[in-house]
Amino acid sequence: MTAPEEQQPEETGPTAEAPSEAEATPAPAAAPAAPAPLTTDIVAGQGGVMTDEVGVVTGDLTLRSELSGSEVVVRVQYKDADEWYVVTGAKATLHDPADLEAVHAVVVGILNRPEG
Repeated sequence: MTAPEEQQPEETGPTAEAPSEAEATPAPAAAPAAPAPLTTDIVAGQGGVMTDEVGVVTGDLTLRSELSGSEVVVRVQYKDADEWYVVTGAKATLHDPADLEAVHAVVVGILNRPEG
């Protein structure tokens, strides 16, 4: 009778070394670029649109929603004018820049009243 053979563990190839600390730490993700401001031409309804700088503006207007950091600001101007005015009460913090489009759509829906 022969002695049983001792089994050696199988080698599975070269062993990988643990990654260094620099390799194990992922690089910080680049901050997503702020979305471009959104603009829509509107016609103010009865009573116009209240602004912080000049009070009520009426008639044919352009509405712009823009994101600065995490704050959305809605501005309005007389159509084709140079000056922009902040719409009173139209500032908010967004947790996701992708929400800018939804906020803009809601503001347009509220302020655009071409039928009066």
